[in-house]
Amino acid sequence: MCNDPLLPAPVAAALSDYRALRDAHGPCWGETSLSYVAQAWATVYLDRRHDFWNKGLRLMAERYPDVPADELEDYLGEVDLDRVVRDALAGDVVDNLPVLRLSPGGCAVEAVTRTVLEGEPFRTALLLDSSRDEPVTVVVDGTPYTVEPRGAKTVEVSESVVVDGNPVDLAPLSRRAPAATLRVRAGFPCRWSVIGANGQGWYPDGAPPKLDGHRTPYFHGDDLLVRVPAEPITVTVARGMEYGTCEVTVTPSAGAETLVELTPDRLYDSAARGWYGGDLHVHLNWMGEEPAAPELAAAAQHGEDLHVLNLVAGNVASERVYDVEALEQWVGKDLPWSDDRHVARIGVEYRNDLLGHCTAFGLRGVPGRYHTGFGDAPDWPPNAVACEELRELGGIISYGHPFHTAFGEEDPPDIVLSRGRACSAREIVAGAALGHVDTLDVLNHSSILATAAVYRRLVGAGNRLAVTAGTDAVLSFCRRGTASAPPGWERVYAHVDGPLTAESYAEAVRLGRTFATTGPWLEFTVNGRGPGDTLDLAPGQEVEIEVSSIGPEVEQLEIRTAAGVLAQGPPGRLTATFTADEPTYVVAVATGGVHPRSQHRRGAYAHTSPVYVDVAGTHVAREADVRWCLAWLDRLEQIVREFGRFDTPAQLGDHLALYDRARRIYRERLP
Repeated sequence: MCNDPLLPAPVAAALSDYRALRDAHGPCWGETSLSYVAQAWATVYLDRRHDFWNKGLRLMAERYPDVPADELEDYLGEVDLDRVVRDALAGDVVDNLPVLRLSPGGCAVEAVTRTVLEGEPFRTALLLDSSRDEPVTVVVDGTPYTVEPRGAKTVEVSESVVVDGNPVDLAPLSRRAPAATLRVRAGFPCRWSVIGANGQGWYPDGAPPKLDGHRTPYFHGDDLLVRVPAEPITVTVARGMEYGTCEVTVTPSAGAETLVELTPDRLYDSAARGWYGGDLHVHLNWMGEEPAAPELAAAAQHGEDLHVLNLVAGNVASERVYDVEALEQWVGKDLPWSDDRHVARIGVEYRNDLLGHCTAFGLRGVPGRYHTGFGDAPDWPPNAVACEELRELGGIISYGHPFHTAFGEEDPPDIVLSRGRACSAREIVAGAALGHVDTLDVLNHSSILATAAVYRRLVGAGNRLAVTAGTDAVLSFCRRGTASAPPGWERVYAHVDGPLTAESYAEAVRLGRTFATTGPWLEFTVNGRGPGDTLDLAPGQEVEIEVSSIGPEVEQLEIRTAAGVLAQGPPGRLTATFTADEPTYVVAVATGGVHPRSQHRRGAYAHTSPVYVDVAGTHVAREADVRWCLAWLDRLEQIVREFGRFDTPAQLGDHLALYDRARRIYRERLP
């Protein structure tokens, strides 16, 4: 019997099942091939430079020439993944996918040569890319594979490849090097990158070969041994967004151990100010190359000095709910690696691809449902029902990765309310009005600017929602952009009264005492009051605002009210004043370009929750924002009627009744 407190028997059994699924089916674990499942497989080899979506849509257009362009994404799960990877690479060769080019005149290997330690085995994926007009058979390690005319196929190779009866020279794939050992030590858990001159990462035994959003190799821990080639090696240490980095290059001796001691410098100490940073949307297992044990989450949380971690159980495209065994084991309890500075809990991501995905933190019990609308299941009941159940179980409720479409401040709702099943937070406008939702993950892995614009519309329409952050990091992925980056690469900081607990943190978030960030520290007061507070002023009273930032990535500070941008300025400190003539809200925003400290492709960003400015007892409900929310509900009704799947008219009727209830609330807020 297993006595490991991090791996109780039901969790260990589930982990064994996940490994069996991975071994049988590869990184998608046998999940139904929806568009994002197909993308998950492809991004094992593709990065931000490579256009999976448009290349895939082009292949679908060839297969279905009569399907309108705006409907092709519905078929993307059927794409030939080998071909779309080949086409998206557009001639590039990546480190984990050498290519065998099969031309009419012969064949040639192209590769980023990998360093292999002497005496260790070598195996790699190999892309067979044919420009021939007829099928070709390639024999790999004794197994024949047929590549269709101008087709592609991905195989695994370790020893031999034969084409047209002739062996292929595999020397470009790898080179041998004598082995050495590095011991890396900081004195406390950190994030380490150990990289050779060719950019290849090296890892301790048992550590998954993870890359972050910049494709930088990393692992977590302290006082660790790493086998490396006896060649120049660059070692970098970091520890989440509150620290800088420290780096050194060494050349270890073959057969010897070399000690590298590095300590990252602290940029700011949020806990000393009563602020604690959390990531409210992290998966332990959700497909991927290496099923993840809880030990990996513990190492990541402490290595990133992430104060609050919300691991979520959720499905992908079928009935299977990953990590539900861990939820049943630990719901309502701090996970075993928690301490007075680090709190970890397990919650839920409730998923419906038509209406949006909701996360819950701080649950006291196990919910009765985890998803709707997958397989043959109807899109029923509305997300509101699940949100109410999760709320009754003690959870604070948010919408994760809310929007994926570019959206401007003045755009109508139909710009962001795209067709089909897009995993967007479509029910948020109803949920906000009806009080089913506490927060919105303005900081997320997708469109931050679109989400921020929608968030400010919601707040301007009279809803009270906190700003939060959820990275949607997946610990079982090794190479999938920000999904394989460390948890906490975005964080929601909450101001906690007293000791840090799951309950005190949840209460601070619920009260809106938050800001969310990719890294910058952002402080903000309005007449001396902070985010989540309400000022009740008489008409004509003066309002004084002060914003300050810390972080090398910040390029601009901004103060916004319901009317728009009030003030802008350089990083460091920004102040502004205005006269309170009508109810409004005030938020602060920090922005910057692409920077090593920001994993998000759009660069640095931080956004506070509002300070609400009531005037003569009246709360903000800007007419333009209220009407915008009403237009949203009209558009949402169209989408649900067209794309929703229901077994009975009454199921659709439940959605329409929900929207009518929300409409009544918004209409009551109009002048």
